[in-house]
Amino acid sequence: MSPVSRLRPRSLRARLVLISGLLATAAVLVCQFAGLTVLRGWLMDQVDDRLGHFRPPDRVYEDLARGEALRPPPNPGDSLPSDYRVYFYDQDGRLLASSLGTGEEPGPRLPGRATDLRLPSGKPSTLPGQDDSGSDWRVVSYAGPGQMRSVVALPLDTVDGATTKLLWLSLGLGLAVATSVVVLGNGAIRLGLRPLTRVEQTAQQITDGALELSVPVADPDTEVGRLAMALNTMLDRLRTALRRTEDSEQQLRNFLADAGHELRTPLTAVQGFAELLLTDPAMDGPRRHEAHTLIAHNADRMSRLVDDLFLLAKLGHTPTPHHEPVDLLSLAAEAIATTAVRHPGRTITLEPLTADPAGPGAGTAELDVIEAPGDPHQLAQILNNLLSNACTHTPADTPVHVRVGSRTADRPGASAGVPVSVVEVADEGPGIQPDAAPHVFDRFYRAAAPDGLTEPGSGLGLAIATAIAAAHDGRLELDNRPGEGCTFRLLLPHRPPAPHVETW
Repeated sequence: MSPVSRLRPRSLRARLVLISGLLATAAVLVCQFAGLTVLRGWLMDQVDDRLGHFRPPDRVYEDLARGEALRPPPNPGDSLPSDYRVYFYDQDGRLLASSLGTGEEPGPRLPGRATDLRLPSGKPSTLPGQDDSGSDWRVVSYAGPGQMRSVVALPLDTVDGATTKLLWLSLGLGLAVATSVVVLGNGAIRLGLRPLTRVEQTAQQITDGALELSVPVADPDTEVGRLAMALNTMLDRLRTALRRTEDSEQQLRNFLADAGHELRTPLTAVQGFAELLLTDPAMDGPRRHEAHTLIAHNADRMSRLVDDLFLLAKLGHTPTPHHEPVDLLSLAAEAIATTAVRHPGRTITLEPLTADPAGPGAGTAELDVIEAPGDPHQLAQILNNLLSNACTHTPADTPVHVRVGSRTADRPGASAGVPVSVVEVADEGPGIQPDAAPHVFDRFYRAAAPDGLTEPGSGLGLAIATAIAAAHDGRLELDNRPGEGCTFRLLLPHRPPAPHVETW
C-alpha cells in the first residue's frame, strides 16, 4: 500500500470533515486574498495620488542649471516631506548626485542615463530599492526645462507592511477556521450521521447472523430514513425467500422420504415373493400362482406410483398445458360412466349446479353445455380422482352427486367476481375429520378407508388434481361438513360456448 493510500481517509465521517475543513479554509483564504488585493490597490492609489500632486519647484532646476548646490527652500511651507525623494537628470541625461529629501534607507535603483530610465512621463511605476533587502519605491518622472528630468519617489514600506500584516492575519485566521471546522465539524457530522451509524451497526449484526433484526428508521423524509426503509423491504423479501427455501427443502425431504417409504412396501413384497420362488422350486401350483399374483399386484402398484410421481414432476415444470375447448358436461358424464363400471352398486347422479347461498352469484337452473379451455385428458383425470375418492372413502350405499354449471367467484388479483366454470363432486358420507381436512391436498397424505379393508391409495391423487387445476389457471376447493358429507369443487376459467350456426 502506498503512503498516499495510507493517509487517505477511509471513513465517510473523516472524508466529510476533511472536505468541510478544506472548503472552509479555501473560502477564508479567498476572501482574505480578495481583501488583501483591494487594500493594496487602495494604498497604491493613495501613494500615486500623493505623487501626482507634487512637483519640484522651478528654482531647483535653475540652481542645477547654474551648477549650484541645492538649497533648502526659504519658506517653511515649501519644504519637502521627509518620505519624498527627488532625483534629477541634467541636460546631458546624466543622473546628478544632488537630490531632495532625507532618510537613512537607500532610495530607488535608478539608471545613470536618462535614456535608460524608461519611465512614462507623469505615470507612476514601481522600482526596486538600491538595497535588495529594502522595500520597493513608487516613482514618477517629470520633464523639466532644458531637457532636464526629475524623478519623484515614495517608499512602499507602509504599503508592504500593511499587506504583510494582513497576509499573516489571513493565514492565522485560515488556520483557526480550519481547526475549528475540524473540531466542531467532527462533532456535528458525527451527530448528523448517527442514524447512518445505527444502520451500519444493525447491518453488521444482520451480517453476523441476526436476520430477525430490522434497520431503525429515524425519519422517513431523509435520505438515511429512505435507505433504512429500502433495506427493511429488502430484508423482508430476503427473510421470505429464505423461509420459502427452507420450506421447499423440507417439503423436498419429506417428499423423498414419503416416496421412498411408499416404494419400499411393494418393493419388499416383490423381493420377498421372488426369493420365495427361488428358494422353493418344489412349491405347489396354487401357492406359486398366489406368489406370482402378489408380485404382479405390487409391481403394478409401484408402476402406478412412479407414473404419478412422473406426472407431478411434469406438471411442476410444464408452464402451460395443451388448451382446447372442453365440454365439462360431457367430461363429467364420461367420468361417471367409468366410475360406475368399477363401483356397480354406487348411485352417482349428474345434476345442474344450483344456487350457492354462500357464493357471490346464482348458478345455472338446468344442465347445459359448459366449456372451459384446457387439456381434456388432464381434466378427466381430476374428475376420475374425485369420483374414485368419493367411492373409496364413503360407505357403498352412499350416493354421490356430480354437478356442472357456471357462476361468478372471487379470483385473486381481480377487482370483482369473474365468471368461472364449476364441477362439483359431493357425497353424503361421514365427511372428513376436521384435523385431516387441511392435509387432503398434501402429497402422500392418505385417509383410512371407512370399511378398514380397502387398500389405501398412494396419497397422490388429490395432489395431482390440485397441480392440474393450477396449471389450468383454476383451483380445487373442499367444502367439508363432518357427519353430512363433503364437496370437492373444481373452478376453471369460463369460456362461453360458440354460437350454433345452422347450415343449409
